[in-house]
Amino acid sequence: MKIVYLNGPYRRKAYSRSSRSPAVTKSGTMYYPIWLAYAAGLAQEQADFEVELLDAVARKYDRQQLGEHLKESRPDLVFCDTSTPSIYEDVATAGAIKEALPFCRVVMVGTHATARPKEVLNLDERIDAVALEEYDITAIELARAQEQGGSWETVAGLCLREGERIVYTPGRPLMENLDRLPFVSKVYNDFLQVEDYFFAAAQYPMVMMVTSRGCPYRCDWCMYPQVMHRGKYRKRSAANVAAEFAYIAEKMPWIREVGLEDDLFTADKQRLHEICRLLIEKNNRLNFWCDTRVDLDYQSMCLMKAAGCRLLVAGFESADQDILDGIHKGTRVEQAHEFMDRARRAGLLVHGCFVLGNPGETAASLQRTLELAKKLNPDTVQFFPMIVYPGTRMYRWAKENRYLRTEDYNEWLTADGLHASVVDLPGLSADEVRRFCDYARRQFYLRRGYLLKKLAQSLTDVREAQRNIKALRRFAPFLVKAS
Repeated sequence: MKIVYLNGPYRRKAYSRSSRSPAVTKSGTMYYPIWLAYAAGLAQEQADFEVELLDAVARKYDRQQLGEHLKESRPDLVFCDTSTPSIYEDVATAGAIKEALPFCRVVMVGTHATARPKEVLNLDERIDAVALEEYDITAIELARAQEQGGSWETVAGLCLREGERIVYTPGRPLMENLDRLPFVSKVYNDFLQVEDYFFAAAQYPMVMMVTSRGCPYRCDWCMYPQVMHRGKYRKRSAANVAAEFAYIAEKMPWIREVGLEDDLFTADKQRLHEICRLLIEKNNRLNFWCDTRVDLDYQSMCLMKAAGCRLLVAGFESADQDILDGIHKGTRVEQAHEFMDRARRAGLLVHGCFVLGNPGETAASLQRTLELAKKLNPDTVQFFPMIVYPGTRMYRWAKENRYLRTEDYNEWLTADGLHASVVDLPGLSADEVRRFCDYARRQFYLRRGYLLKKLAQSLTDVREAQRNIKALRRFAPFLVKAS
C-alpha cells in the first residue's frame, strides 16, 4: 500500500497552506507542510505502508510535473491538503491525479475541506472523500480499509461519496495523548529539504513543529483552533518536547532555530517552565521562537531566554480597546506597552502582529493602530487585512451582516497570491484596508530610527545580520510600491 501526503502546486510560488493566513507573503515566508508531515510520520511508523510526503510547492512542480512524478511512484491513496484561498487549485490538482492515475483514490484534508466538505466534494465528482479535522489516524484507517477491501463507511471522521450520496461517518475523537505523534523534525529529515523553508523573523535554516493542538482562548477569527481542533486544547509532555530539541541538535546540526508553531505555546505556564528547565538542563544549543499573548510575565520571559528563546510572536492586533473586546481577544491595549518593556528587559526580540479591518474599524482606528506599532517598535511587524475563513465565528459574523463581498475563494488573495480581504465594513471597504496595510508597512519599516536600529543590530550580531539581509532582499520590493 503506497500513500502520498501531498502539498499540491500553487502557481510555482512559495504558498503556505499550513499558515494561519495562507498566502504568498511579501517576506517570502515558506511554511513546512506541518500537518501533512505529522500524519505522514504516524503512517510511516506502520510497517506495512509505503509513505511519501511530497511538497510540490517546495519542488516548484506544476500539475503536469506532479502527474509525471505520481505516475512513477504509483500511489494507491493520496491525501491532498487544502486551504480556502487555494481550494480551486487544490480541487484541480485532485482531478489531475485522477486523470493520471484512475485507480488511485484521492482524499482532501485540511482547513477548507473540513469547513466545507460537501461543497468540496461537489466541485469535482472524482474526489473520493474528505477526512475531517485532525486526520492523522483517519488516514491510517482509510489505508487499512482500502488494503483489505473494506468499506470506507466503517471509518470514523469522513465525509465521502457513496454512489450518488454524500454521507458522513461517525465523528472521530480527538487525539488526547500527543506524545503518540512522531517527531515532525524527523519526518522533515526523511522527506524534505529544510533549505526550502523560510520565516523572515527567524534565523536560517530553521524547522517548525507544534507542541500542542488547540488553544484555551477564543479569538473570533483564529482558524485552526475552531476548524481543526474543535477549540480543545491538548499538549505534548515537557519531556517529549525537550527530546525533540535534542534530536534536532544531534541529527540536524545545520539547524539554527526551531519555530514552535502552536497557536499559543505559552498557554500552560507550568508546562512552559518545565520545558524551559529541561532545555537548560540539557544545554540546549538551539534558538526558538513561539507565539504568545501580551500578558506573558517577566519571570517566564527570563526563563525562556535562558532556555534558548530568541523571539516572541505577539498578537497586538489593534490600538482600539472596543475592537479587542469585539473579537474576544481578552487583552487590554495598555498590556502591549508593558509586554514590550518586559521583553526588552528579558533580552527577547518581538515580532508584532496587527490585524486591520476588524468589526468596528474606522479610518481613525487604523491610524491609531499604526501609531501604536511605531511606539511599541518591535523588531519586525506584520499588518494583515482581516481575513475571514469558513468555519470561524468571524466568517459567520461577516456573512450574517452581509459584509462578505463575495464567496469566490479566488478573491481571498490578490492576483499575485498576496493577502486580500473580502469584508466590506460600513464606511471602510476591503480595498481601503488592504491599501492601508501597505501604507502602514512602509511607514513602520522606512523610519530613520528603525533603519538605524537594524543597522546596529546587524553590526553587532553576525547571525542577525544574515537574517536581516536575507529578509531585506525578499521584502524590499514591497516597501517601495503598493501591492
